[in-house]
Amino acid sequence: MPTSKIHALVHSKCPRCHVGNMFVGPAYGLRKQKTNDVCPVCNLTFEIEPGYFYAAMYVSYAMSVAEVVTFALATAVLTGSESPWTYMVVLFATIIIFSPFNFRYSRLILLHYMTPKIVYDPKWELLEENKNKSDI
Repeated sequence: MPTSKIHALVHSKCPRCHVGNMFVGPAYGLRKQKTNDVCPVCNLTFEIEPGYFYAAMYVSYAMSVAEVVTFALATAVLTGSESPWTYMVVLFATIIIFSPFNFRYSRLILLHYMTPKIVYDPKWELLEENKNKSDI
């Protein structure tokens, strides 16, 4: 059964096959995040052209702005503070904490939703299912 695009995005899967992992390791950890060069299942090259992921910076920026505005409003409503130091601490912490999340999901959003060259092909999922069944 084909997986949805949202499920593949949340689980950091390849935009073409929805099976292969796009990243090595978890989003939060002690090691630096690494994007696979190619999908281990369908051999899709993730960086379509040199410098392709520079466009992900715009997506990451939009995500950061949404997070900062949300936490600034939440801080204003919950604390009622007028001190700029309160907002600076909360907003810097927000930016630092969400950086790994933004790095990963800005690339995923760019590939899944903003790249017309990459189209989901359910045959890769079926091939992987059949491969797993034959291994059992």
